Amino acid sequence: MSLVKKIFMTEIMQGLSLTLKKMLFAKPVTIEYYDKVRPKPYSGFRGRHALVRDEKTGDTKCIACLRCAKVCPAKCITIEYTTDEKTKRRKVTKYEIDALRCIFCAYCVEVCPVNAIVLTEWYEYGGYTREDLLFDKEKLLKNWDEFIAQQERPYFNPFWKPRGIPDKCLPVRKREAKGV
Repeated sequence: MSLVKKIFMTEIMQGLSLTLKKMLFAKPVTIEYYDKVRPKPYSGFRGRHALVRDEKTGDTKCIACLRCAKVCPAKCITIEYTTDEKTKRRKVTKYEIDALRCIFCAYCVEVCPVNAIVLTEWYEYGGYTREDLLFDKEKLLKNWDEFIAQQERPYFNPFWKPRGIPDKCLPVRKREAKGV
């Protein structure tokens, strides 16, 4: 019996027949990109980076605490700042994210005490050069403006006030965040 199977290669023929059936007669399991409907990302999707614009000042909410840069496992965040002599507050002069190095873990979003950085639900971005995917402060603020302009309802990031964590354990700005 084993000799007959070897001569006629029955297992190989069975495998090939299954492959041909799937290739020729089965419907594909993938969908064409932008075939009919633009895919809607799920809640919590981690897409393009953005710095949240402060409505009062028009600049970023970032206070240059450097927590995001320290917690980033890919080391893709670079921050430079100056300190105001009168108020002793830090002001961000340079904020860069190298999206090619980013692993989209969202640790930076989670650790930010003032909700200054988000990973938006925007997934369609690319570039022809490395510089196109190196986001500086101005690009990050522009990303926020573009993202907010497309929102139908007020945007709330679940990392701003995670469920199940008592308010007293959160930083002041996260305690003030509305939602969830």
